[in-house]
Amino acid sequence: MLTQKQLDLLKFIHSRVQRDGVPPSFDEMKDALDLRSKSGIHRLITALEERGFIQRLAHRARAIEIVKLPDAMSSTPGGFSPRVIEGDKADPPAEALPVEPVHALELPVMGRIAAGTPIEAISEVSHHVAVPGQMLSGNGQHYALEVKGDSMIEAGINDGDVVVIREQTTADNGDIVVAIVEGSEATLKRFRRHGSSIALEPANAAYETRVLPDNMVKVQGRLVGLIRSY
Repeated sequence: MLTQKQLDLLKFIHSRVQRDGVPPSFDEMKDALDLRSKSGIHRLITALEERGFIQRLAHRARAIEIVKLPDAMSSTPGGFSPRVIEGDKADPPAEALPVEPVHALELPVMGRIAAGTPIEAISEVSHHVAVPGQMLSGNGQHYALEVKGDSMIEAGINDGDVVVIREQTTADNGDIVVAIVEGSEATLKRFRRHGSSIALEPANAAYETRVLPDNMVKVQGRLVGLIRSY
C-alpha cells in the first residue's frame, strides 16, 4: 500500500508523462507536492521503485519509467486498464483476431535544436522520420528536431534524441517549448512567464535560467513526444 504522498507523486509523474511524453524534473515534483527540498522526492522515488511502480533507467539522468499503477488509478483515463467485452459468444481463434494497424506519419526533421548553448534558428528540412500517429496532438502542424546538448537531461531529454514538436506560438507555464531568441537562436527549454519577462529554464543544474524581455522570445512550438534510438 502506498502512502498519500507516494500516491500523489505517482499520479503527478503519470499525468506529466501522458501530457509531455517525458517525466517531470525533481524541482517540479518538489513544487507539486509542496516539499521543502528534493531529498524528500528522492525518498519517495526510492519507495515507489522498491514497490515496483516505477523504474529509474540506467545511464539517463533521473529518467523515470512507470511500470504499473495501483488499483486506485488503473480505472482512470490513461491508466493501465484491460478492455473487457461482455457477451456469451466464444472467443475467436487467435489467427482470426483482427490486428489493429499501427499508423505512422512522416514528419520533417528541421535540423537540430539546442538543449544547451543556443544555436542558429532551425529552418531547413534535413530528412524525415516516421512518428506514431498517437504521438501527435490535436489537428495542428507537427515537425521533428534532433536534440544537441544536455541541458534538458533531468526532463528525460538526451543529446541525440529526436523531439516531436506541435507548431504553436503560445505556451503555458511549465511547457517545454522551442523558443527563438532574438530571431536568430533556437533552444529547447521550459517556458515560464513573469510579467513582461520570459524565463527559459533548463533541466540540468549545470545550466542557468535565461530571463529575457518577452519581445525577444518567440515560441515556435511545444514538445509533444520524443523518439530515442539505442
